[in-house]
Amino acid sequence: MNIFRKLKEMSILLIDDDEWIRDSLSILFEIEGCHSTALETAEEGMKELNGKIYDIIITDYRLPGMNGLEFFKKIKRSHPNAMEVLITAYRSNDVVSEAKRIGIQDFIEKPFTSKTIEESLCRLIENRKRDN
Repeated sequence: MNIFRKLKEMSILLIDDDEWIRDSLSILFEIEGCHSTALETAEEGMKELNGKIYDIIITDYRLPGMNGLEFFKKIKRSHPNAMEVLITAYRSNDVVSEAKRIGIQDFIEKPFTSKTIEESLCRLIENRKRDN
């Protein structure tokens, strides 16, 4: 599957306080012709999602203020169809258990590569196709 052909039809929200990760992923998505929005905090993400729909939401676990798990809990009702990815350098059993409990579909551990992101998004899209 050409993942970027599929992603061009979708909108992606990325939330990470690491400027390098935000910029790198934004450039990757832009080069491939994908629509993405990159933000620094979960609070900015909450504002962005007010009245907008994103197909894929990728957020870091450790953020200033609200963490990624809290963010996903808060948006679950308003954005139930979004595919969700949690990025973390802190993949403890507690984080994984809580993420699974609230329905986060995939995890990416830091450090990661663009190939890791592509594989994760490919899994999400393939799983979505199977479920529909």
